[in-house]
Amino acid sequence: MSSHKVVVLALDGVYPFELGIPHRVLGSASGRYEVVSASVDGQPVRTDSDFVITPAHGPEVLAEADTVVIPPYALSRDSALSPDPRALAALARVRPGTRLVSICTGAFLLAAAGLLEGRRATTHWALTDVFQELFPQVELDAGVLFVDDGDVLTSAGAASGVDVCLHLVRQDHGTEVANQVARSCVVPSYRDGGQAQYIERPLPPASETGTGPTRDWALQRLELPLSLEELAAHAAMSTRTFARRFRQETGMSPGRWLTQQRLRRARHLLESSDLPVERVAHEVGFATATSLRRHLAAEAGVAPSAYRRTFRASGPVG
Repeated sequence: MSSHKVVVLALDGVYPFELGIPHRVLGSASGRYEVVSASVDGQPVRTDSDFVITPAHGPEVLAEADTVVIPPYALSRDSALSPDPRALAALARVRPGTRLVSICTGAFLLAAAGLLEGRRATTHWALTDVFQELFPQVELDAGVLFVDDGDVLTSAGAASGVDVCLHLVRQDHGTEVANQVARSCVVPSYRDGGQAQYIERPLPPASETGTGPTRDWALQRLELPLSLEELAAHAAMSTRTFARRFRQETGMSPGRWLTQQRLRRARHLLESSDLPVERVAHEVGFATATSLRRHLAAEAGVAPSAYRRTFRASGPVG
């Protein structure tokens, strides 16, 4: 199996946690990716913590990359608008068509290099006002976890770096491999890129029961209609209390969450089985194949049959 080369470019002030995300997530995909780190000049890199790291490669390795990841780094307003010239020179080594991925403030480097002009993108929610002011030519989606704009993907802070890397695995190799990677890393296997970055979720009073057990119960019964009344009854709450608590804990309504889980399972079945679309719809709890087609088109922009053909035809990235 030929592997897909991923180069993680560490800039001065890099955040160590996010620097390690591509290695941890993509490196857990059973040899499907070769993940290496590089600095802009082949020298050690100061982190935003009290230590220095020494990437194994210099900028020349960027010319060999299939995917380049820019992890976040500490920046000021001046450095956001005018980044290190060595970083811009390093990016200039990237071959046309190479997939570019940023995490958090990494989007500022891509924008300063002109690589996000006219594209949808995101960054950390706390920096969106500055980003929009400095780079008005970028179509910033300020609230989402990550944006997939074809060969350029941008994500928000910290954990969304895990989300976008799992998205890459799912896109390249399908749901089954992505789920295996998520289990290996002990992280949620799927959070929709359109999910809100920052949601106020105050801790519930200890006397109240959470909705987690009911969500687990519902996941075992997705093929059933599962009304709000049934969910609330299982949680031993009124429908109003259940809906309020559910939104506090998940950031979405019970109905939207159920649809998201059904679509996730439908995608898995479309990728991994030859079941007719009508049967897939039945297995995941959509009343009709038409309902599945409508929801999948709204989320992925394609019909179930086209989604299946895409995954069957693309195969692994090599």
